[in-house]
Amino acid sequence: MNKLKIAIIIPAHNEEMIIQQVIESVQKAVSDSTIIVIDDGSMDNTYAKAKSTGAITIRLAVNLGIGGAVQTGLIYAAQHGFDYAVQVDGDGQHDPKEIIRLLRPLILNQADLVIGSRYIEKSGFQSTFLRRIGSRYLNDLIYLITGLKITDSTSGFRACNSKIIHEFAKKYPKDYPEPESIVFLKRKGYVIQELPVKMKERPNGSSSINPYKSIYYMIKVSAAIVIEAFRQTKYTKGL
Repeated sequence: MNKLKIAIIIPAHNEEMIIQQVIESVQKAVSDSTIIVIDDGSMDNTYAKAKSTGAITIRLAVNLGIGGAVQTGLIYAAQHGFDYAVQVDGDGQHDPKEIIRLLRPLILNQADLVIGSRYIEKSGFQSTFLRRIGSRYLNDLIYLITGLKITDSTSGFRACNSKIIHEFAKKYPKDYPEPESIVFLKRKGYVIQELPVKMKERPNGSSSINPYKSIYYMIKVSAAIVIEAFRQTKYTKGL
C-alpha cells in the first residue's frame, strides 16, 4: 500500500509574528505531511518566515483573499497528486493536534469533507458575539436550502479527500468561501461531516472583519448561497 500524501494548506496574510510557530506545530503533529503556505500578498515578512521553516511557500503578488489563497494551495495539491488536504489558518487559532482526527473519517471513506466545529461541544474560544450570530444565521440558511445540519459553517479548519481537492481546484468561492462551498458540495452529493474541535483566540493581531464588514459579509454570502443552490437545482433538473 502506497503512503498517503497529505497536504496541509496554510493561507496567511501579514502573520509574521506567528507563522513559524504555526508551521512548526503542524510539523510536530503531522510529521509525514507536506506543508504548503500561501502568502496572500503580505506586506510584512510572512513569506520569508514561512520559507525558513522548509515549508513549500507560494507568494501571491496581490491579496486574493481567503478563497483565492486556499484555492491556490488546492491547485498545487491537485497537480501533485495529494490524497488529502487540510486547511489550517495561519493565525494560530487551530490546534494541529486535531488534524489526525479530521482526517480519520476521510481515510475510512466515511466522508468527503470534514469540518472542525467549535460549537458542537462549545469548548475553547467561541469567537466574537457577532460572528456567533452570523454563523447561526448561515447554519439555518444552509439547512433551509439543503436539509444539512451544520453547526460551524464558517470554520476554516477543514479536511477533504482527493475528489474534493479536484472539485475545489476547478471551482472555489473567492470571498468567504466556507458556507458557499458547503452548499456546492451538498448539491453534488458529497458527504460532509463535522467533528468537535477546540479553537484558540488568535495570539497576535486582530480580525479584519469589523461590524460594518460583517453586515456586508452576511448579505454577500447569503446571496451567494441562494445563487449556488439555484444553479445546482437548475443543473439537476436539466439532466
